[in-house]
Amino acid sequence: MATIARPLPTADAAVPHSGAALPAGRPLWRRFVRNRPAVIGLCIIVLMLALAALAEVIAPYDWRAQDIINRFSGPSPQHLLGTDELGRDILSRVLYGARFSLTIGFGAVAISLAIGTLVGLVAGFYRGVDGVIMRVVDIMMAFPGILLAIAIVAALGPGLTSTIVAIGVNEIPGFARLNRSLALSLREREYVMAARVLGAPDRVILGRHVLLNLISPLIVFASLRMATAILVGATLSFLGLGVQPPVPEWGAMVSTARQYIATAPHTFVYPTLAIFITVVGFNLLGDGLRDALDPTLRD
Repeated sequence: MATIARPLPTADAAVPHSGAALPAGRPLWRRFVRNRPAVIGLCIIVLMLALAALAEVIAPYDWRAQDIINRFSGPSPQHLLGTDELGRDILSRVLYGARFSLTIGFGAVAISLAIGTLVGLVAGFYRGVDGVIMRVVDIMMAFPGILLAIAIVAALGPGLTSTIVAIGVNEIPGFARLNRSLALSLREREYVMAARVLGAPDRVILGRHVLLNLISPLIVFASLRMATAILVGATLSFLGLGVQPPVPEWGAMVSTARQYIATAPHTFVYPTLAIFITVVGFNLLGDGLRDALDPTLRD
């Protein structure tokens, strides 16, 4: 499976111009719904979340149920997406697999968002420790993203939790650099300087005047990194280092099905499509949120 090079985050059009953390709700929503690709992305994500949450109700079979006699059968009324090498219903496994793949994405981004935001704020606001912290971040970014994730999951051992931790640590530098660049700009704003003059403690300045103004760019960046986290999680499972079969994580399903591409291509195509559609959905949503949350836009 292809991997994606880790981009360097920037703060372009990301810093709000005042103490307001988000644009007004109604103009924000109007800008968002006018962006058709963004609405399509939101619909895809909502659909995927609904399918994952209702998998037990929607799935026609249990993801473990085997029917050896009908192994490798193509799409049919009994099995809408066919069956795999053990006669398991592919539709049921894709639906249940959404739970594992989305859990990897949300869990990894939550870890990197929390730690990366803290690290970036400290580095950007306290210049004395900036050099040390960012050199550590630079060392982490010197490793290709997928290699760092592979090294971490190899040390922790394969599994869902290890995959989430590995991807979460791998994403920390991106969030740290983004938050540092924004904090460096915000710490020089007039309202921050005024708060200092009035004697406000650092925790109040960081929480009320800096962190609140990071909400918009963090929402955008987190939604975009969700796509990468899901893709990297699928890659780790494809390599045998992530979620292990028979758990129906999409990457693990693709890894198992690759040896049957010539004889039963449907076992490979459907989990691959699930990954593709979900990643595209998060990318479209992230782009739409970026445009809607841009404080320079006005109706």
